[in-house]
Amino acid sequence: MKKTITLFSIFFTQSSFGASIDEAVETLVSPITKALSSAVFFEINLFGQAMPLIVLWLVTAGLFFTIYLGFINIRGFSHAIKVAKGDYKDPDADGEISHFQAVSTAISGTVGIGNIGGVAVAIGIGGPGAAFWLFFAGFLGMSTKLVECTLGVKYRKINQNGSVSGGPMHYLETLLAERRLPKVGKFLGGFYALALVIGCFGIGNMFQSNQAYVQFINITGGDQSFFNERGWLFGLLMAFTVGAVIIGGIKSIAKAASKIVPFMGILYFISSLVILILSAEHLVDSIILIVSEAFSTQSTTGGMIGAMIVGFQRAVFSNEAGIGSASIAHSAVQTKEPVSEGIVSLLEPFIDTMVICTLTSLVIVSTAYPAGLMDSGLEGIELTSAAFAYHISWAPYPLAIAGLLFAFSTSLAWSYYGLQGWLYLVGDSFKAQLGFKLVFCGFIMLGSTIQLTAVLDFSDAMVFLISIPNIVGLYFFAPSIKRELNMYLKKI
Repeated sequence: MKKTITLFSIFFTQSSFGASIDEAVETLVSPITKALSSAVFFEINLFGQAMPLIVLWLVTAGLFFTIYLGFINIRGFSHAIKVAKGDYKDPDADGEISHFQAVSTAISGTVGIGNIGGVAVAIGIGGPGAAFWLFFAGFLGMSTKLVECTLGVKYRKINQNGSVSGGPMHYLETLLAERRLPKVGKFLGGFYALALVIGCFGIGNMFQSNQAYVQFINITGGDQSFFNERGWLFGLLMAFTVGAVIIGGIKSIAKAASKIVPFMGILYFISSLVILILSAEHLVDSIILIVSEAFSTQSTTGGMIGAMIVGFQRAVFSNEAGIGSASIAHSAVQTKEPVSEGIVSLLEPFIDTMVICTLTSLVIVSTAYPAGLMDSGLEGIELTSAAFAYHISWAPYPLAIAGLLFAFSTSLAWSYYGLQGWLYLVGDSFKAQLGFKLVFCGFIMLGSTIQLTAVLDFSDAMVFLISIPNIVGLYFFAPSIKRELNMYLKKI
């Protein structure tokens, strides 16, 4: 249910004020959003199924880098764990945060509501086979992450105060400057930064606070909750909590993420594992169903191609491999070896997509299908919640807590991504940092009170649009990354 109470409800009624904001913004932004979305998410016909070209663009990059780098997502996995643990820590290296803090921050930016509700939507559309292709796309995305996060560290900027600035805007600018196209590089860097700023207020802010509010209401009594129709109060509390963390910069964000990410991951893992144990009699059949449907030629959901498209789409939306955002967090790591951090980033799609999304898939297929919940009319996070509740009535509570943590941690990470984009555009200063953080927190409160669909769709389109110049840059850098990777692996 749309919540439209705002802080101004002290003076205005819900219907008159909140609705008027929704309506005015939707009227203004919707035409622009529709035009942009139709361009960014342009669909092609693939064996009778519609596939967004941008999804194919991202998945193809993952496939290329996986093969080109000799399946580094397998060869480098054990080393990634060692580096993240701190086995190769260099206290004398430039940087602000540890390897573990960097990967925790990046994971916090990708693990969100989509890991719970988005997977259910994917299975509802593409059938159980979508879970297999989601897993496979996550595997491919590991290689893309390695390339962009290596570049993030390699071309980062160490500021006079010891802070770090990095990300696609910096390595794209450098790439084109090296090819005697400095103005083009500056333009692409600026475009990336601007799109990142816009995107952070949507997928990393308003959407997260809105969904967090819905989850909070569900576990505090629903319509009887004190916070029901008091979205402004919940938003104020969440904004204050997020603000208290982000005011300290990347060190504070990384410290919080390094505590939250393991806790919420373990909480979700244990909760899912309990449900899977209770559904053990259906588990083997569910795995067989997922694999068989993934390669089926006949299906009401479009067969193999339909399942593949939906699974790929959910995966790239979830782990953001190819978007380049994660490289901004990894750029702040304390290391002298850019490739070492690229290898650490292999863990992100693995945890986000191959573990958390797969757990959700198994819970749904092993519970919702045998219980007939797929025909109940439920979808998204409601379907996932019903699957958890089928065996244990109170199971949705830890699920909701995990969802709240997912939303909170995503806001933390994206506040840093947006800030770095903003500082790239206007220059680094105390006023620029403080101003952005205050506006970001203000949008958190706004997101919990009203749902501006057009604004959210616009930010989604902008975020995926920047994957085009980012991946072009990755292809150009591929030979040098391969050389550095091989040299690094020989040293260890």
